[in-house]
Amino acid sequence: MNIMIKSLVAFVLLWIAAPVWAQDTKVDDPKAVVEKAVNGILHALESRANPKILTEEDRENIRKQVEGRFDYREMARRSVGKSWKKQKAEQQTAFTETFRQLLERSYGNRLSEYHGQTVEFDNAEFKKNKARVKTRVIDSNKVTPVFYRLHQSAGAWQVYDIKIEGVSLVGTFRKDFKGPLKKDGFDGLLKALQDKVTRLKEKDAS
Repeated sequence: MNIMIKSLVAFVLLWIAAPVWAQDTKVDDPKAVVEKAVNGILHALESRANPKILTEEDRENIRKQVEGRFDYREMARRSVGKSWKKQKAEQQTAFTETFRQLLERSYGNRLSEYHGQTVEFDNAEFKKNKARVKTRVIDSNKVTPVFYRLHQSAGAWQVYDIKIEGVSLVGTFRKDFKGPLKKDGFDGLLKALQDKVTRLKEKDAS
């Protein structure tokens, strides 16, 4: 699978500005949550003044399109696992924000390579208080299945995981974090992620 396509579909899930629910999203329609976020990002990419780069203005436009449709705290919690409950509220908040920034900086720049992929959406499948929305990323003759997993939080549907070709994004992070958590603990992992975010910001500014 082309690395740019992976980055595109993953980033649709990963870029968020704030945890406030968007008022124009139907509470009872998980498909609308995913569809508006994906189409919003594609529109922002197609509207760039320079299609070869991603400026800070472009990043802000993308943030506005997807704001409030994803549960970053839940994604962070699931990525850390059992260690999450042992942490103080301020540590959890710091980790969630760092996690968000890391994903934004890691995947964001790759969106500059977008060249007209389209996305198809199926209706949501429900199971108790969770839902799954299957999408297909169309790139020339290649079709990549992408599944978004959503749950209800404070009466609203929010995305908390994505599966690309059967691989869970949150599950991958949980596997990657397991070693550092065991070796350096929660604070050590947080510091390592904060340092990485700093390096990525410096690279983007250079």
